[in-house]
Amino acid sequence: MFFLLAAVLMFWMLLGTVAHVPAPISLIAAVVILGWLLQFAIHERRTHRRNN
Repeated sequence: MFFLLAAVLMFWMLLGTVAHVPAPISLIAAVVILGWLLQFAIHERRTHRRNN
C-alpha cells in the first residue's frame, strides 16, 4: 500500500511540474509511473489469489 501511495504522490509532483518540462520527458515519466502501478496491481492480484 505504501508503494501505491508513493506512486500517486510522485504522479502529483510530476503533474505540477509538467508545464515546465518538455513533453517527451513528461511522457517518459508517465510511462514509468504507469508501469510501476501495473506491476503493483499484478503483484497484489497474485498475492490475493494465493491467500484465497
